[in-house]
Order: sequence, then structure tokens, then C-alpha cells
Amino acid sequence: MAAPKAPLLDAKGKATKDVTLEAAIFAAEVKPHLVHETVRAELNARRSGTRGAKSRGLVSGGRAKPWRQKGTGRARQGTIRAPQFTGGGVVFPPGMRDYDVKVNRKVKRAAFRGALADHVRAGTFGVLSGSAFGEPSTRDAAACLEAWGKERPVVLVVSEDDENVFKSFRNLDRVLTVTADELEVAEVVWARALLVTETCLDALQRRAS
Repeated sequence: MAAPKAPLLDAKGKATKDVTLEAAIFAAEVKPHLVHETVRAELNARRSGTRGAKSRGLVSGGRAKPWRQKGTGRARQGTIRAPQFTGGGVVFPPGMRDYDVKVNRKVKRAAFRGALADHVRAGTFGVLSGSAFGEPSTRDAAACLEAWGKERPVVLVVSEDDENVFKSFRNLDRVLTVTADELEVAEVVWARALLVTETCLDALQRRAS
């Protein structure tokens, strides 16, 4: 199997040459069921699950009977905290919930490789030269993406050393800037194009291997 390649872009978005990618990662088989399982687990992990309501034991007030047991002509009641009263507790109230779904480590890595490989096959994967931005410039970053010609949203993967690149792209509309450790399969699938800095490519390949 021939090693896949991706264009190396300069600050103007022009491809200067092709970068050879690791075939075991960027030419991996795409298994949609593994990608779906991983994305579902990642999205569930973002849910807080903090919904809740008070039962009759948690509502304040209601120490004494609202009226006497007999002689009023009304139904007997023991507390205004009962569900039938306004401001009373909720019957079987919802509580805290954990939405986490367990996914094996091998499945996560296989899904991650498949999502990356899908971008390479579609021609929506690019590598940004490490010396492309000598200083932060949002205007140059927008021009770079415009010249590259790929549809947004775009996910840009940077390293800690790419401070100028990060500052240049972080304010662009529909551009998500993350590090290799922060990148998730859901973000790779969400992106219409994936751009990785040259200094971050090795870290991305190590994570996917």
C-alpha cells in the first residue's frame, strides 16, 4: 500500500509540496460503527446530567397539618408538601444522571484513525508549514483558508509551540483550534476540512497509533 500524502501549505494557502503520512494511520480502514460508537460516547460525556427536582421530603414547610382532620368538609391532608399542593414536591422526581458510555481503548483509536483517513481520502486534510506565521495575523489566516478552498467548518490542530498560528486562527468564524491531546473523533467527523501544523503532525500520529 502506497503511503498517503497531504499538501504542505504556506501562509498564503498554496501547496508547496506533498508530505508523506503514515500509512497505518492515514490509510486505515474506516469502520462506521466504531466511529458512531465513539462519537456517541464523546457527546454523552459532555452532558452534565444536572437536572433535578425536589420530592416531598425536600420541599420546605409543611410541618403541621394544613387543617384539622375532621369537620371541615374537605379531604384530609397531612402536609402542604404533598404533590397535589401548589409548591409541593414532585412524585418520582428526576435526579442526577451519568450519561457516560464505556468504549474500549482499541475501539477509540480505530475510530480516530478511520476519521483521519476519511479526510485524507476525501482530499480535505492539509498540513500547515511551521514557519508560515512569523507573527499573529487573523487577516492572513483568513486568506490562507480562502486560498486553500476547503469548505468550513475547519478544525486546526496545533502544538504548544504554534502560538502565532493559534492566535491567527482562533477568532475566525467556524474554525476550531485545538491541540492534538484535545482533538476528539466527534470534532474530526464534524469538520469539513482538517488542518494540522507541521510541528503537531508527529504528536497526532503518536496519539492515533
